Amino acid sequence: MLRIIAKVIVWFLVISLGLTLLFRFVPPPVTVTMLADANGITKDWTPLSRIDRNMVAAVIAAEDGKFCTHEGFDTEAIEQAMARNAQGGRIRGGSTISQQTAKNVFLWQGEGWSRYLRKGLEVWFTFLIETLWDKRRIIEVYLNVAETGIGTYGVEAGAQRYYGKSAARLSPNEAARMAAALPSPKKRSVKNPSGFTRRYGNTIAARLGVVKRNGYDACVYE
Repeated sequence: MLRIIAKVIVWFLVISLGLTLLFRFVPPPVTVTMLADANGITKDWTPLSRIDRNMVAAVIAAEDGKFCTHEGFDTEAIEQAMARNAQGGRIRGGSTISQQTAKNVFLWQGEGWSRYLRKGLEVWFTFLIETLWDKRRIIEVYLNVAETGIGTYGVEAGAQRYYGKSAARLSPNEAARMAAALPSPKKRSVKNPSGFTRRYGNTIAARLGVVKRNGYDACVYE
């Protein structure tokens, strides 16, 4: 039994390392989330050079302001999320863009006990991509595999769906609205946002200048 367990661990390490190295250069063809989506898959891989900087700044402003300075994990955000969750109510996460990328590419969404298993594996894959990829590649993959609408994946497919244009030509407000909907793209309206999504989108749009001016996206464009 110990020999079998050892072989499983070795094969897991070899396969996970190999896939991470492969996806450093090759676009991930499909994810578990995509395969499990009953609404089908609409996606269009787009290199970062053809994604407007407004979109990059928007997701950093919305999801991970320390993206360029952390090594995969934002300890302060995790501690704050744990404190809020301890008070009850809806569970909130403190995941970085790196963690979300690791989850989206290699793992599954998961509920209940499978969520805790996934979280453990997420730490390993986050470590791998932070070690073997650069920040530019991490956000490029994230922007191409993140769910941006019903059956829609990546910001290019999202931009075409909502605005009828390429992700290379997104305005600050358009990028901000897409970023505001990213945590719950099936529930939050991008094209005609209201309530929280509209307010949050306006907040993100106002932060774009700060992200660019203070170099919070510098690691992507250096």
